Amino acid sequence: MSKNKLFLLFALLLSVVITGCASMSEVLTSKDDGTAVNYAIGLDQAWDAAITVLRWEDCETIEQHKTQGYMLTTVGQNFISSGSLIGVWVDKIDKNNSKVTIVSKRRMKTELATGLSEGTFQSRFAQAVEIIKSGKKLPVEAPPYNSN
Repeated sequence: MSKNKLFLLFALLLSVVITGCASMSEVLTSKDDGTAVNYAIGLDQAWDAAITVLRWEDCETIEQHKTQGYMLTTVGQNFISSGSLIGVWVDKIDKNNSKVTIVSKRRMKTELATGLSEGTFQSRFAQAVEIIKSGKKLPVEAPPYNSN
């Protein structure tokens, strides 16, 4: 291997080590940087919808902290990412309205994409709200993606 290729490999490895990996504590402290949307849905229904959306999006075990108003999960490795760390907060605005915030962090900070984007989560969540408001139960299997 030439010195240039060896140097390039070393520089790449060093950048991965320096930039490191995201942690759940980083997710927890990033709520204010997440994507928040207000929905005309009660707190309990919003909580259930958030869990359902995370399941639709193939998240792994969902760690629920309902009394603190947040849940944590991960998205495993796929063809675009080595995985993501996810935090979702469900806050009561009033009896009929809730604010839902998501933070999605790449496991490896050097990657370009997350396994579940904040925008995709919020689009899916809006879809879940539409289903609930139509009087139907949320399906176990994800419905076709509505990218509006």
